[in-house]
Amino acid sequence: MLNKLILFLLVLFLGVASAYGGQLVVSDAAITTGIVNQMPVDRQAAFPADYGKLYCFTRISGAVGDTMITHVWYYQEQEMARVSLSVRSSDWRTYSSKRFLPQWSGQWRVAVLDGDMNEIDSIPFELK
Repeated sequence: MLNKLILFLLVLFLGVASAYGGQLVVSDAAITTGIVNQMPVDRQAAFPADYGKLYCFTRISGAVGDTMITHVWYYQEQEMARVSLSVRSSDWRTYSSKRFLPQWSGQWRVAVLDGDMNEIDSIPFELK
């Protein structure tokens, strides 16, 4: 029975890895006001400028072994924060957070970079 389980898990792992060719893919992403049980509590495109702190949630698919992604927080295309995050399986949820000052209203985005620093996604939002 144990051998069948190991074989099943191996086939499942190889199937997911080959589906993405070992490339990281952002299969879900959100800017949110909170994270509960590794999931975003809401998904919004605009927030009050005085809200204080927001989270960038990402679900990463296609990792083969341990790797890293980076969330880069941009305000009007100026880098404001950079957070490196571990990815430890072929289906991994992770997040970073950023505190905001009320005067930072305007266009924001979080760029998601793979381990080679290639941008694999970008999540725009606005502080009003």
